Amino acid sequence: MHKLSITDFDFENKKVLMRVDFNVPLKEDGSISDDTRIKAAIPSIKYVLDHGGSVILMSHLGRPKGVTNPKFSLSPCQERLSELLDMPVILAPDVIGEKVEVLVNSLKPNQVMLLENLRFYKAEENPKTDPSFAKSLAKLGDIYINDAFGTAHRKHSSTYTIAQYFPNKSAAGFLMEKEIKFLGAALKNPKKPFYAIIGGSKISTKTGVIMNLLNKVDGLFIGGGMTYVFLKAQGINIGKSIVENDMIEVAKNILQQCKEQNIDLNLAEDIVIADDFNNDAHTRIINSKDGIPDNWEGMDTGPKTIEKWTEKLKKAQTILWNGPLGVFELPSFAKGTYSLARELANVAATTIVGGGDSVAGINSLGLADKFTHLSTGGGSSLEYIEFGHLPGIDALSDK
Repeated sequence: MHKLSITDFDFENKKVLMRVDFNVPLKEDGSISDDTRIKAAIPSIKYVLDHGGSVILMSHLGRPKGVTNPKFSLSPCQERLSELLDMPVILAPDVIGEKVEVLVNSLKPNQVMLLENLRFYKAEENPKTDPSFAKSLAKLGDIYINDAFGTAHRKHSSTYTIAQYFPNKSAAGFLMEKEIKFLGAALKNPKKPFYAIIGGSKISTKTGVIMNLLNKVDGLFIGGGMTYVFLKAQGINIGKSIVENDMIEVAKNILQQCKEQNIDLNLAEDIVIADDFNNDAHTRIINSKDGIPDNWEGMDTGPKTIEKWTEKLKKAQTILWNGPLGVFELPSFAKGTYSLARELANVAATTIVGGGDSVAGINSLGLADKFTHLSTGGGSSLEYIEFGHLPGIDALSDK
């Protein structure tokens, strides 16, 4: 990578301002339901501590919309991080200001402090509204490390603007480097055959990714809600399934390009349909070529499709997967996603999963260690695949 790395610095007696992504899912009682993102930041935190530095962590949580709201406090993250590091983590009462600066100044080597939620300030998401916010943050550290890949696609104060205050002193953490390494490998020089599985509900959010991948993949597997725009583009009835009608021409173009470039395009051959959008609806499995009856809707990828896809995917050297294959939030229609996850856990290929519900599914099955790389960034991984770079990475110091 052409950017400075966390390993390029001497941290002895230095205060390190580190952007992490602790935007974790919370239960109704405010406790953390999945601490994957907190665990992912630990190697970078420990590296600084082991090399004589102190760490000031910055993160956002949820969408408090620029207002201090106890519901979005990073307190649960502070408690969990203390447990994981087996040491006390100080929670600052604010993000910037005199009280925070006093705490930072008293910080000793091998200590960790977590600032409160960055998004309690409007200027975090909209740096132009108050340029002094990034400057006030920058005052807190000697060196800046960005280890928050999940927010690297945003030009926010803590991920982009802040880097200008650390000339030759802003670098990527271990998690950021790992993300770039694996997603970059899938894009720049993947071992062949290279197959991509793209799911999720909307083709509009994945068009750029698909078009970019058409120049690289040997096979493309389209699942989830996007299935129905491709079926409709072929004149097949889709009942009341989700569809972006303004994307039908785009789907036709992708179908045509795959044909011209001899790319093996795979759509669902069978579909689980339901008479209502709820977990307890009546369901049937139909052959997709027969079309979906008018008052029914497609909800999940069928078992025959998973079986056929698996046979092809076993021949792959590299597999990139982004997005679920059905209405994943309803357990009755998460079977396609879970089945594919179990199958991919046993293939010999390099398996890279790009964020969001696909990763959540793999984690809930306890299969995380069976995959080569699970990306921590949903939107970031999509944009990196599409553009090959991100603002939060671009802003870091060059080697």
